[in-house]
Amino acid sequence: MMCNKATGSIERQEYDMSGKIRFCIAEAPEEILRAFVVRGIVFCGEQQLPYSVDRDEHDFSALHVLGQVGDEPVAAGRIRFIDGCAKLERLAVRAEYRGRGFGHLLAEFMIKTAGDRGFATCKVHARLHFKDFYAKHGFQAEGEVFQEIGIDHLLMVRNGS
Repeated sequence: MMCNKATGSIERQEYDMSGKIRFCIAEAPEEILRAFVVRGIVFCGEQQLPYSVDRDEHDFSALHVLGQVGDEPVAAGRIRFIDGCAKLERLAVRAEYRGRGFGHLLAEFMIKTAGDRGFATCKVHARLHFKDFYAKHGFQAEGEVFQEIGIDHLLMVRNGS
């Protein structure tokens, strides 16, 4: 089972959220691969985005998060620490696992992970239809709607712990 072994001197975060899904920082190559598989299924498969949109040069320096039900990878996201804040990106939950609150648990795990690393401020480029989702986690819209990959987005920021 992945997401359950300590890896050297790196501090490991792993949480069983509500007894259904387990999140961890993907550190081992197999864990990172599992996170990329989830993203590929959701972004390239379901949403028909090109591979070059999902995968980019930031994947090599980002912190990757993996959510699993048993041994099955079902959720993923990445965090980049830039300009004094944590930028939450690529949050994804596979279609057959939606409607169970896993997206909210993923967001909370990522926010907690950022806080544990000393970043009280988080930001996200939210698709417009996810504005209310992020608002439930304390994010507030800043600025005007902008286009990213041809889709309307809003900058949303969450201050505090």
